[in-house]
Amino acid sequence: MAPAPIDPSIVDVAEPRKDTLGLPKTAIDRLTKAGIDLSQGYPYRPSRPLYLDDVYRIRSTDRAYEDAGARADKSKRALLSAATKVTDLTAHIGTEIEGLQLKDLTDQQRDELALLIAERSVVFFRDQDLSPQEQRRLGQHYGEIEVHPQVPQVPGVEGVTVIWPDLQATERKADFRHPGGSSRWHTDLVHEHQPAGITHLHNDTVPPTGGDTLWASGYAAYEKLSPAFRRIIDGREAVYRSAHPYLDRDHPESGPKYMERTHPLVRVHPATGWKALWVNRAMTDRVVGLDKTESDLLLGYLFDVFEKNVDIQVRFKWTANTSALWDNRITIHNASWDYGGRHPRHGTRVTSLAEKPFFNADAPTRRQALGLLDQTEKEELGHIAAIKDHSL
Repeated sequence: MAPAPIDPSIVDVAEPRKDTLGLPKTAIDRLTKAGIDLSQGYPYRPSRPLYLDDVYRIRSTDRAYEDAGARADKSKRALLSAATKVTDLTAHIGTEIEGLQLKDLTDQQRDELALLIAERSVVFFRDQDLSPQEQRRLGQHYGEIEVHPQVPQVPGVEGVTVIWPDLQATERKADFRHPGGSSRWHTDLVHEHQPAGITHLHNDTVPPTGGDTLWASGYAAYEKLSPAFRRIIDGREAVYRSAHPYLDRDHPESGPKYMERTHPLVRVHPATGWKALWVNRAMTDRVVGLDKTESDLLLGYLFDVFEKNVDIQVRFKWTANTSALWDNRITIHNASWDYGGRHPRHGTRVTSLAEKPFFNADAPTRRQALGLLDQTEKEELGHIAAIKDHSL
C-alpha cells in the first residue's frame, strides 16, 4: 500500500516499513481474522510531514462537536443492566465492566458508556473479540477520528494506530534507565485545536508480567488543591506542545520546533459539568503571562499533585484482548515498561477528537456535585465565597 498524506501537499520524509518485524502471533491472528492485508508489510505509515506549517494546516479550525455522554440517560440503565458485573477499581477513578462485547453495543449504550467514562475517567473491558474496523466504528461514534501524521497505522484502516513498543524501540532505543513506549505521564494530543476526547486502546498481546498502565484523575487532582489556590489557576491558560517537533519552512536552520496551542489549565467536561485540572509534565510547556521561573514553579507543583497522590490513580494489569477507554480531558496516563522488551506487547488505538477546551467559573468540582464534601472542605469553600462576596 502506497503512503497517502493527510494533506496532499505533505511530502513524506521517511520510507514506509516493508516487513512485519516479528509481529506476535496473537496479533497476526487477530489482524488476519479481521481481513487486514499484511503482505505489504506492517504497520502502514501515513506520509510524515517535515515542516511545521504543514502540520498546523491539518486541523486548525473550529468544527462542530456533540459529546455523546451529554445526550446519555443519566442512569446508564441500558449499559449497566446488560453487564454481568460492574466493579469500581478505586474510589476516584477506574471501572471494569464484564459480560459485554464493545462491538455489539447499541447507540444508546455507546452514549451511556461515554457518560460512564466521563464520570469514572477510564473503563475496562476484558475478553473482547474486536477487530480494528469495529474499534474504529466505535471511535467514530465519539467524534472525529484523529489521523496522526507521525504514528504507524493498521493497513487499510485509517485512524487506527499501532501501539507496538518493539517497533518504537527500532526508532528510539530503550533500556532500563531510559524506558521505552510511553513511560512518562502525559495526555494525548494536547497540541490540537480541539484535543482528544475518548481514547480506546485494545491490547491483543501483553507480557506475562508487567506492562501495566496507570491513569490519574484530573477531577481529583483539582480537588486536592485548596479553594484559595484554585482561584490562582482558574481561568488561566498555558501553552501545550506536540510530542513531535518539525522544521520552520522559512528558517530550517533554527532547528526543530514544536506545535503549540493555548488552552486553559482547568477545564470543564461538557457531559458532567465538573472542573478538572488539565496539565501534564510531558507536554504542558508554560503558563501564559508568567515569567519562566514562576511558570516552572507553578507547573511543577501541579504536576506533582497529579503524580504523587496515589489515591487518585489506578494501575491496571492487562490481559490479552482487553480494551481500555479513557477520557483525555480529565486524565493523565503512564505506561510501565518494566517488562523491558523481553516479551512482546501489541495493540491498536483509536482517539476521537472532542471540543475546544473551555473553563466555566461557576462549574462545580466532582465532589461538590456528588455531595461528597467533608466539613473542612465546606468551611473552606464558604470562606472563599465570603471573600468573593466582600470583594464585590
